[in-house]
Amino acid sequence: MRYEEYRRFDAVGLAEVVAKGEVKPEEVLEAAIGRAEEVNGRLNAIVHPMYDLARERVRTGVSGPFAGVPFLLKDLMQDYEGLPTGGGSRALRGHLAMEHSVVVRRWLEAGLVVFGKTNTPEFGTKSVTEPEAYGPTRNPWNLEHTPGGSSGGSAAAVAAGIVPVAGASDGGGSIRIPAACCGLFGLKPGRGVLSSGPHHAEYFHGAATEGVVSRTVRDSALMLDVMTAVDDLGGPYLPARPAMPYAELARREPSRLRIGFTTRSPLGTPVDAEAVAAVEGAAKLLEGLGHTVEPAEPDLDGERLARDFLMMWSCEAAATLARVRRETGAGRRDFELDTRLLAGAARSVRAADYLAALTRWNTYTRALAAFHERYDLLLTPALAGPPVRIGALDTPRPLRLFGELMLLLRLAGPASKTPLWQDQLVANLAPVPFTQLANITGRPAMSVPLHRTAAGLPLGVQFVAGLGGEPTLLSLAAQLEAEHPWAGQEPPL
Repeated sequence: MRYEEYRRFDAVGLAEVVAKGEVKPEEVLEAAIGRAEEVNGRLNAIVHPMYDLARERVRTGVSGPFAGVPFLLKDLMQDYEGLPTGGGSRALRGHLAMEHSVVVRRWLEAGLVVFGKTNTPEFGTKSVTEPEAYGPTRNPWNLEHTPGGSSGGSAAAVAAGIVPVAGASDGGGSIRIPAACCGLFGLKPGRGVLSSGPHHAEYFHGAATEGVVSRTVRDSALMLDVMTAVDDLGGPYLPARPAMPYAELARREPSRLRIGFTTRSPLGTPVDAEAVAAVEGAAKLLEGLGHTVEPAEPDLDGERLARDFLMMWSCEAAATLARVRRETGAGRRDFELDTRLLAGAARSVRAADYLAALTRWNTYTRALAAFHERYDLLLTPALAGPPVRIGALDTPRPLRLFGELMLLLRLAGPASKTPLWQDQLVANLAPVPFTQLANITGRPAMSVPLHRTAAGLPLGVQFVAGLGGEPTLLSLAAQLEAEHPWAGQEPPL
């Protein structure tokens, strides 16, 4: 199977031709591996090849709705028994997973052929994919720019045609940000829809979830069916599934929707004219499809939300570092400075402050719910501007030196209370200020690739739905895809 033929199919299409016997799974896998070997040296999307394991899997036979479709896992939380889950960290290079994650089991049961794991920032803590352990992943549309993070390796691989769909996850925008950077579709399911097992009840109080990035809406819809196929009886929730499969719901015409939109950053930081144009273009397209679109936004304190998110994010980083050191014996130099600084900031967080922030999550959730009483969806930019250049978000050298000193003196906690540190933390969210709301509130959200910048870079827009809004998002995305096709667009690698 030549690459030109392989690239024409999405995952559903590949599964169909395999099921009909028109092509063998071995041929499809070799096409994917061939494409990976051709472009990965420039992209650095795949950091753990699993070619021999995948070849053995197709030799022994596969079955399921995605039987014979090549697939990549994100190298974070998506454990494959007997192989490392590196998490973008030097500390986990040789640490082997004892069993499959629940979501990986579901993918394997669906017949997907896993042949590698993709790059991610250390423990998924950044919106770019530039870990020191494996080096930066580059955007197939322009190798000088980021594919986003933290699912940047997966997004780069899908955009470059290595696979039609790949594993991803989202704790603060990590599905939607890379999808927006790479011209892909990215759906973040709502809280409790997908399992985080077996080692977690839920990540980050349910703000984080597994998922995929894909070229087509129907791939993401069928993937959601696969990932929710069996209840995780050890998990904290029994998900309320719709009456029919997501794949079928995605094929249904959406009702006429009322959509509120904003281009104002919740942090009060600048929003690039390209991001504004992306939303305005989407609003015009939606109106042409019969939807009602008007300026509106939730009534909440966006800067307070960001600071609560970052404080709790730092505590999550501290807990992760402590767990990894306990399990592996890693030393402090096995972790990046930025990760250690983020974890160090948690030393100044009192339990009462943490619980107060968690309580405020309810305030933000109620405010978004009030918005959804008036509007079916919230439309925003997915990013505050075009994908940034590689290295653009590196911590400035003076702050790195200051941070090293504070860590050495064990003063990182008190230092994190200073205006300099606080402003730097919030500045790190300025390129991606729109995505954390859906994580904190547990609402489903998606990035849809409706815009290209003047320089030819993708720039997606975000839609946020209310509770149980995945069917609405999928049906609207399919309508937009039919009106404004994107899957056939290919970067000039």
